[in-house]
Amino acid sequence: MWKLIILCGAFLCLSLTATANDSAGALDASISASAPAAPAPISLQPSDRQPWQVGVGFKYQHFEPYGVNFYNLGFDADITRYVNNWLGVEGGVVTCFGHTGPGACSIFVGGGPHIVVMNKTRLEPWMHVLLGFEHLRFTQTNNQGSNTAFGFTAGGGVDIKINGNLSWRVQGDYIGTDFQSTLQNNYSFGTGLVINW
Repeated sequence: MWKLIILCGAFLCLSLTATANDSAGALDASISASAPAAPAPISLQPSDRQPWQVGVGFKYQHFEPYGVNFYNLGFDADITRYVNNWLGVEGGVVTCFGHTGPGACSIFVGGGPHIVVMNKTRLEPWMHVLLGFEHLRFTQTNNQGSNTAFGFTAGGGVDIKINGNLSWRVQGDYIGTDFQSTLQNNYSFGTGLVINW
């Protein structure tokens, strides 16, 4: 309840400030109509899109570290802050649970750029590169145990707009991991919902 009251108070103060600025702007315009306009300040607000995006979804991941081939099913969550209409900064978490082979659980935490191709259709293609850490914990064998290494995700997908702020996401990613100082080639596919605000 307190958060709502504080939010309403902030909204009231901002609207009063905007009204005062409009009145002062009209007075300034009447005094100096011939003065050149000042350049617009640089803004990190996108002009044609919502600045924040949150996504949650289901993920299929295929791994082959240590010469062991297995796949996981799990969930992912990400948040993106757009600094203009096509570039954002994304942070994401993927957690999955083993279903074949050694029974491994995996967690990826990372961040990086998120680039979109804006257009006037319902389809919004995008790509991202996230750098972070991959953690694998093997539950059915004592040989591999629990390991953490550098990992990255590079891929893309399409957001299909359902209505104004809600989209359905389909994506595919290459997952690179560096267990035992060698690069492992892995991949994932996912789907989920995205909310823009």
